[in-house]
Amino acid sequence: MNTLRLAVADGVTITKRNALKIRRAPDLLGGVVMLPIVFVLLFTYVFGSMISLPGMSYAEYMLPGIFVMTITTSAQITGYTLTQDLQKGIFDRFRTLPMSPSAVLTGQTLSDLIMNVTSIVTMTLVGLLVGWRVHGSPFEAALGFLMLLLFAYAFSWVTATVALALRTPEVFNNVATLVSLPLVFLSNAFVDSARLPGPLRPIAEWNPVSTLVQAARELFGNTSPAVPVPAAWPLRHAVPVSLLWSVLLLAVFVPLATRLYKRAVSR
Repeated sequence: MNTLRLAVADGVTITKRNALKIRRAPDLLGGVVMLPIVFVLLFTYVFGSMISLPGMSYAEYMLPGIFVMTITTSAQITGYTLTQDLQKGIFDRFRTLPMSPSAVLTGQTLSDLIMNVTSIVTMTLVGLLVGWRVHGSPFEAALGFLMLLLFAYAFSWVTATVALALRTPEVFNNVATLVSLPLVFLSNAFVDSARLPGPLRPIAEWNPVSTLVQAARELFGNTSPAVPVPAAWPLRHAVPVSLLWSVLLLAVFVPLATRLYKRAVSR
């Protein structure tokens, strides 16, 4: 019990430390927020005029995809910050303190969750300005936002694992970009996956990003009977499958990241 209490207290302390770091380095939050805003305006007013969807506006179809793109981008900050701390020797200082080994990773991922809340609130306000609306019930809308934050938290542990394996900010940025861009754009975030050609279609339909986007659309009420859901099983059961993806990512990458962290600080 005392060990658990110590781990929670240490995690809260590290979360506060990282939150202060974000406040002192607003460029981190600015990059996470400004890029999705640019995408909202670009897709709504440039590409949206050329993409028509029966029974709904493109802004309502697109915003759930922007939400998911935002949280996957924000999650990369977890890995980038960890690689910077590794290079600066901050982990060596933590090792000399009587603190829980998991506190550093928990604090980092929780502080990035706060950043995700900020970016999602910003995206919601921008979406309302361009015509996005929630047509579901308040409970469904709340569940939609909670699912986005849960996936964001789980994906932060994925990026933490990758960062601890690679250990340098430059390599991590390159690998994270190579992984995150196909995840987002090879999905149904911006276009109907049924329109994708050949082998790209099943890849997009079984992409966890596609499942989360579809779940968000259903919970926010951003769907139309004239736009049928693809026959792929994950998209037919998007809400439970999205929850399953988040739980699975946490179950795999929390212990893996913790093990890599212990190995990193023991060197």
